This record gives sequence, structure tokens and C-alpha cells, in this order.
Amino acid sequence: MERVNPATGETFDTVETHTDAEVDEFLEAAHERYLSWRDVELHERCELMANAADVLRENVEEYAQIMTQEMGKPIASARSEVEKCAWVCEHYAEHAGSYLQDETLPSPPEAEAKVVHQPLGVVLAVMPWNYPFWQVFRFAAPNLVAGNVGVLKHASNAPGCAMAIAEVFAEAGFPEDCFQTLLVGGSKVERVIEDERVRAVTLTGSERAGRAVAETAGKELKKTVLELGGADPFVVLDDADVDAAVETGVRARLLNSGQSCIAAKRFVVHDAVYDEFVEQFVDEMEAQTVGDPTDEATDVGPQAREDLMEDLHDQVQRSVRDGATVECGGEPMEGDGYFYPPTVLTDVPPDAAAACEETFGPVAAVFRVDSERDAIDLANDSTLGLGASIWTEDLERGERVAREIEAGCTFVNELTKSDPRVPFGGIKDSGYGRELARHGITEFVNEKTVWVQDAQ
Repeated sequence: MERVNPATGETFDTVETHTDAEVDEFLEAAHERYLSWRDVELHERCELMANAADVLRENVEEYAQIMTQEMGKPIASARSEVEKCAWVCEHYAEHAGSYLQDETLPSPPEAEAKVVHQPLGVVLAVMPWNYPFWQVFRFAAPNLVAGNVGVLKHASNAPGCAMAIAEVFAEAGFPEDCFQTLLVGGSKVERVIEDERVRAVTLTGSERAGRAVAETAGKELKKTVLELGGADPFVVLDDADVDAAVETGVRARLLNSGQSCIAAKRFVVHDAVYDEFVEQFVDEMEAQTVGDPTDEATDVGPQAREDLMEDLHDQVQRSVRDGATVECGGEPMEGDGYFYPPTVLTDVPPDAAAACEETFGPVAAVFRVDSERDAIDLANDSTLGLGASIWTEDLERGERVAREIEAGCTFVNELTKSDPRVPFGGIKDSGYGRELARHGITEFVNEKTVWVQDAQ
């Protein structure tokens, strides 16, 4: 695997991949570890997870630098990602006991019925490059605490992050083989899923990858959680605070240099505030600093790979050919690295690429609507349903509209985000299952009914 710095386009390291024989050894070791790890007391597993949070904070600069070098994340954002990983570790260290406690059920007087939560075994995580630490930790923290063991197949352009994450758990004191990294290409995933020692699979990635993983896991009758793409609507109603909507909207589109499944991508704006919103929005997008991700002043870094930048530009060009207007940006930046500027498109036809496809980069498509009903209908006019954001000063109206949006999570007067305290996931082609909170830790456990009755 070549480690390429997307800010320069230069290869700075090469990492050897694992052989099939090594993968087999790792899976056997993971299975053997599970047989003992599942019997470790919950409070001990929680203590180790709290240790992991400490390791992350003690090495925040090191881990942030790895992310920035491998996938171009602005350094300030990379530090924040490490801190968020520490937060999710602490969250499950504190709350796993309540999430996994036995549930007493109605039963006749002579019997006691309850649900107990028991781990499944080895869980394979297929993770992407865009949040190379966070997306792994939001899988690993709940699952290791629940008594499962984790095997990570990370993105091929983030092997340094993958190895660093394994080191976090080792330094935290987790027993050997509780968490392992497989340095293999995507072509090896099917074989790993089919292995009888793997009991469940979680994937964050593209719709295409999700369908492939689900097909293989389905044939093997293995539980899956899929968090796939998003074309999240950012709905600005006629009574919205436009200044606040613009300020948050720019962050919602450009977070992680626009490379986020839950980034706001389709800005659906009521006619009453459309002109005001677009004028301010374009000004703020143009004001963002694009450049060296190691510079503290940088707002938007490079795209993670050259092919991803090229795909994004192709979507912009096709949208323009179909009638969209470029208000700012719209062309790759000159010089080294894979830089694409914040771009705003208006007059976007409903069948254009920017309207129908996920734009995984700093490109915002803005749509004008005449009514609340039209805003809801346009927001829902997508095969994807990950997140959404609604802007209105009437909170009752906001909740009512939020309930009509077809998405796994909808935020009123806030950008869409993942938070350890609330469940996260999508519907439609954005996947199924939930991560985080109680819902996330119970996805890969056996919710077993235990019925105990007096024999007399």
C-alpha cells in the first residue's frame, strides 16, 4: 500500500500487505481471544476503554499528524477527531453497564423472564479514509466493551492510521488480539466475511461497497450494519435566521474539506429568503482559506486522492452542461496536490449530477422552492436518506418538518452530526442499522431471552 500525501501528490512510504496465510492466522487468534475476552467482567472491559481515551489524548498530536499526512485533513480538524474518539471511549466506559443490563419482562408469577445481552464473536469492520480514526472508534468502543473482538480492514490509503489505532488498544492494556488490523486490499474482504470465525460485519462506505458486503454476509447469514452515502438536504424555511443558517451551512458543507457522508450537500431554500441566503453563502464560501492542511489557518485541505478530485470535477462539469450556474469555484486549483475550491452551484436541474449523486467534496447545490411542502418533497427526492438539517425560528414547525424528512437523523437549527449519546445511521440507500448510544452497542449482541420457572 502506497502512502501518498494528497497536499503534494508525493508517495512518502510503502506498507507491505498481509498474505492470505497471515490473515488466516489473525482470524484464528481473534477467535481464540474472543473465547476468553467474552468472560472478562464488564467493568474490567470498561476500565480498559477508559485507558484508551487516555492514550488518545496523550498522543493527540502524533495521531493528528498521521491523519493529515495520509488523507489531507486540516490539522485542527484532525486534533478534534482524536478528541472525539477519546469521548466515545469514555462514553461507553461510563454507560455500557446501563446499556447492557438485563431487562426484566412480564411473566407469570411462577416464572421470571428477562433479556440478557451476550457478545457474538469476531466482528469485521470495513472502514473508509475520510474520518480514519473516528469511524473506527465508533465501531470499536462499543463492540470491545460488549465482549466482541474487532478485526479492521481499513481503507488502502490510510494504513498508517490503521496501525496507529491498533497501537492505541495495545497501549491501553487490551489483551493481545482483541483488536487487529488486516492490511489487505478490497478484493480480500469477501473471503474474510465468508470465514466461519467472523460472526458479523459493519461497513462505512459507498453504496456499491455496501451492496457487495451485504450480499456476501447475507449468503452466510451474518448480521451487518451499513452506513453508506448521503445527499443530505439543508432546508432553509422562510422564517429562518439567515445569518445563522449561512454560518452553519458553510461549516456543514466544508467539514473535512467536504468529504463527509453527512455533509450538507443539497441546500433547499425558500423563495422568501433565497436571494439573501445565496448572496451571503457564496461570500462565505469564497472567504474560506484553501491550502496546506498542516497550516493552522487552513479551512479546506486537499481532496484525499487525485481520482476523487477528478470525479468531483466531472460531477460539476456535467451539472453545468445540464444548466447549472457556477456562483464560485468550479475548477481544480493549480499547483501540487489535489485541491478543489469551495464551489456553489445554483439553477441546478433536478436530474443533474449535483442533484442526483453524492458530491463528496466542497460542492454545494442550491435549490429554490416556493413553499414548505415543496421543500419537504425536494428534500425527500433522493435515493439516499442519511441525515438532514432544518432551519426555522418556529421550533414546533421545525420538529414537525423534521418528522416528515426521510432520513436516519434530522437536526433542527444545527448541522447533521454524529454524537456518542444518540444513535446514528441511515435509511433507503444510505444503509441500515445504527451506531452509537445504546442502539449501537446492541447491534452486535445476542439479545437472549432467559425464562426461569419454578419446577414445582
